[in-house]
Order: sequence, then C-alpha cells, then structure tokens
Amino acid sequence: MAVERACKALHGLKPAMLMVVVQLSFAGVNVFYKLAVNDGMSLRVIVTYRLIFAAAVVVPLALVFERNSRPKLTWIVLFQAFLCGLLGGSLFQNLYIESLALTSATFASAIMNLVPAITFILAVSFGLERLSLGTIAGKAKVLGTLMGIGGAMLLTFYRGAEINIWSTHVDLLHHGQHQTGGHSVASPESENLLLGFILALGSCFLFASWLIIQTKMSERYPCHYSSAALMCVMGAIQSAVFALCTESDWSQWKLGWDIRLLTVSYSGIVGTGLVATLIAWCVSMRGPLYVSIFYPVMLVAVAIMGSLLLDEKLHLGTYVFIYIY
Repeated sequence: MAVERACKALHGLKPAMLMVVVQLSFAGVNVFYKLAVNDGMSLRVIVTYRLIFAAAVVVPLALVFERNSRPKLTWIVLFQAFLCGLLGGSLFQNLYIESLALTSATFASAIMNLVPAITFILAVSFGLERLSLGTIAGKAKVLGTLMGIGGAMLLTFYRGAEINIWSTHVDLLHHGQHQTGGHSVASPESENLLLGFILALGSCFLFASWLIIQTKMSERYPCHYSSAALMCVMGAIQSAVFALCTESDWSQWKLGWDIRLLTVSYSGIVGTGLVATLIAWCVSMRGPLYVSIFYPVMLVAVAIMGSLLLDEKLHLGTYVFIYIY
C-alpha cells in the first residue's frame, strides 16, 4: 500500500520534474548560444541548424513509437503545426537569439519570465483559463501577472550596483577579444538593452501563443512525438528559407568539430527535440499556464551559469527580479 501511494505521488510529480528538466535544458541553450555568437556564427544559421537537428531526432522517434497510434493527419492539424513551427520555432528563435546577442544570457532569460503572465492573459482570452477574481487562486494569478510585468520593467530600466559573489576566473567568451563575421557579443558599454528588451518581449508573445496553439493541437492530434516532429519540420523549413534569403556568406554554413557543432547539436537534440516533446506532453496533461510558470527556474540557472562560465556581471536589479519570483 505504501509503495502504491509512493508511486502515485511520483506520477503526480512527473510533470513538475519534467518541466524543471526543460528549463535546465533551456539554460544550457542560452550559454551555448552566447558562445556560438561570440565565435562569429550567424544567428540565422544557428536557428536553422538547431531545428534541422531537432527534426532529424524527433521524426524517427515518431515513426517508431507512434506508427500505429497516430490519428489521421488533417489540413487543420497541418496548419496548426505550421503555426507551432513559426511561433515556437523559427520566428521565436530568431527574435530570442537576436535579443540574447544584444544583451546577455541572464537578461534575455529574465525577460522570458513574462511568458507566464502573457500565457495567462491569452489563456483567459481563449477560454482555456478562468479569471475567477472572487477566488484566492484567481487573485493570485492576477497578482503574479502584475508582478511579472513589473519585474521585467524593473530589470530593463534599473540595473543597480554590480554585485560580486564569487570569482572563478573562467571566461569562455574571452571578453575584450573582437570577433570578425557574424555577430559579436555585446559588451556592457555597447549593448542595446532597449532593443534587446523589445525583441525578447516579442519572443515572449510568440512562445505564449505557441503554448496556446499547442494545447489546441494536442486535442486534435494527441501524439506527442508526432506533433513535436511536425513542429520541428515546419520550423526547419521556415528557418532555412529565411536564412538562405538573408545569409550571403556560405562559409557560415560550415560546421567543424568546434563550439558551433556542439551548440547546434545540443540546442537541436536536447533544447528543441527533447524539450518540444516534453512540453507537448505537459501541455496536454496540465495546460499551457502550468508549463509557463516554470520559467523562473531557467533564470536562476542562467544567472549562475552566466556568472560562473561567461563572466557576466550580476547587478542588483537581477537579484531583485529573482526575489520577486
């Protein structure tokens, strides 16, 4: 009996544990993104390769594990997959990585904490969540939404004093060295925080919209590997077309045994393939708002990893923002 209760408890905790894994995976993607950008790799090429690697992993899994359980593929499902690939894949990733290149891994991931607030607003608008202002839960959701928006504004317009907690003397970005080609990592003096904030805010709206559409798609097409595969394929096609039209330097597409290959393989296989499958499953189990509320985990992980590995400076505004959440 005790073992049975323990198994039920673990099963109930499974969505939460998986979402923590998702956010830690996202944190790793942020660090790898920053390293690849510092190496001079084109942002659009990074996104394209990421989605191609993801599709190459998830499509075979869908063909093997769901070959007998997939429902009929309709035009509505295909259109929803196209939107998922656009909002949660190609367009979202291009906006987010641009914001990360302009600011820092910690700043970009912190702004992504607006995703729960935006998701809640969209979920209420589409009838997926109830406002219920007369209940404690409803008031807590509204208060959390306002705190998230206020925290993002605070982080954008108030950095505060620099705070040094530890010093590892590890700087994988090699600050002070200039890169040629592609994008260079923004230094504290040159980073355009306002433009980075606008791009990050746009990526928040796109990601929240993807969670809403993913919920609708899961109702019609409840196959998590297959829905993730469709999304990755659509996103890869969209991103490849965009990159081929805008990236004229063909040398950017060459991958060697270096940080570029490591970045696109990790971000594709783990940060998109695995993550998209887990998110599709959690959305169908608990809904879009539940998935979005775990974003603060990524902020804490990125703040620690960025400070330890990338020599990113932590400011008082970041700590206040983390404390709010």
